Amino acid sequence: MCSLRVVMLYFHVMIRKLFKKSNKKTKLDAFIKKYKIPREYLSVNRKSITRGLMVGIFWGFIPMPMQMLAVVFTTPFFRFNVPIAIATVWLSNPVTMPFMYYIEYLTGNFLLGIETSHVELTVHWFKSNLGNIFVPLYVGTLFYSVFVSIIVYYGANWLWIKSVRQEKRHQKRKDNRKKKK
Repeated sequence: MCSLRVVMLYFHVMIRKLFKKSNKKTKLDAFIKKYKIPREYLSVNRKSITRGLMVGIFWGFIPMPMQMLAVVFTTPFFRFNVPIAIATVWLSNPVTMPFMYYIEYLTGNFLLGIETSHVELTVHWFKSNLGNIFVPLYVGTLFYSVFVSIIVYYGANWLWIKSVRQEKRHQKRKDNRKKKK
């Protein structure tokens, strides 16, 4: 758990440093102005990034085609960093999908109190058992979509705030050392 905190803290510090003082800002401004994109959809701040993570993870857990379009259709309801959300949707990709959906199916069965049936990874099995797995799969999906996206939202918020405070303390120490010299 401690190593995960360190990695997440490093990730947030690096994102902030990457976008902090960039000469590419004029190019980004020109792009936004040319295509009339609302600035909030590309802004890099704590609220925008954490909301983007939350929306992307929410849609990423749902077994459906065109998850990236679902993110785009969510934009009128929330202001978030759209590229971060679209990238986060790829949490579910062809490699991770079978594992995610199987765990969601098992969780749905557990929440509904249904005994889990034997699962085969064949098209024939899915066609013949779609009616039996549909409800448990989406109950498990709802559970993971909501709770994991909320946990990630608050966790990323906490890490971001912690990294800002840590950076301020570091800067204050640095300034105090300069004053002493």
